[in-house]
Formats: sequence, C-alpha cells, structure tokens
Amino acid sequence: MPEPRLTGLGCGVFCGVSMFVLAGLDRLLLGSSATVYGVLFLLVSALGAGWVRRGDLASAPVVVPIAYAVGLPLLTEGEGGLGGHLMALVTALAMQAGWLYGGTLAAGVIVTVRKLRLMSRRAAERDRPPSDHRPMGPRTPRPPAQPRRTVPRGR
Repeated sequence: MPEPRLTGLGCGVFCGVSMFVLAGLDRLLLGSSATVYGVLFLLVSALGAGWVRRGDLASAPVVVPIAYAVGLPLLTEGEGGLGGHLMALVTALAMQAGWLYGGTLAAGVIVTVRKLRLMSRRAAERDRPPSDHRPMGPRTPRPPAQPRRTVPRGR
C-alpha cells in the first residue's frame, strides 16, 4: 500500500471522483445496481481512509458520505422534473443507508487505528533515550550566584 499522502481536500476529491466514475460505470455496465455501488463505496472508503495523510485523519470519515452522495444521482431515476429527481435521490439515500453507514464506519475504524498507532509510536520515541548522547546522571548543583557590584572598584 502506498504511503499516505492525500490531504483532507485531496481525500474528498479522490473519493468523490471515484464514486462518480464508478456510479457511471455501474449504470452503463450493470444497469444501476445499488449493491455493486455499495460494495465499491466500501472499497473507496477504505482506500481514502488509508491514503489520507496523518495530519488530516479526521477528514476521511467526513468526506466519504459526501462522496457517496456525489455518485448516487447517476443511479437514481426520477420522474417529473427536478422535484422528482430530488425525491428519488432522498429515497435512494434512505434505502441504501446501510452502505452509507458501513463505509463511514469503515473509514472511522481505519482512521482510529492509524491514529492510535501514531500516538503509540510517538510515545515510544519520547520514552526512548536519544542514542547519540550519553545518559545523563544527576547534575551537580551550581554555586549560588554572587551579587553584582554596582559601585566601581577602586573607590
């Protein structure tokens, strides 16, 4: 698996474009199969959560549901103009909520595991003494500071 390099925005663009393209392919090849679209969403969610960089881990579970909704209009068939298409989109979101929750949960679990591993790695590095320095023993106390003379000498 490649090193994670996607920013939060890059993860959103990757997931959104992927789901739009996969929805188009699903419509052309399989006749708008909601199950295939859901399985592909799980895969894209896992990839997005695995490839987002460490500083943007929290963005992955946020962008994957948006990406699911980006491709969904290609799979829904509404009648009666804009209102019919919007109603078909809302109905599809309600009927396919399991896939939506599953992909979001998968992204959340992957991001949480990555964050816990990162925190434990940082804690181990913090607890390990530096290898290029000798271990420091107890410090010898400094002598007490002498007051400064403010009067010039020789008077």
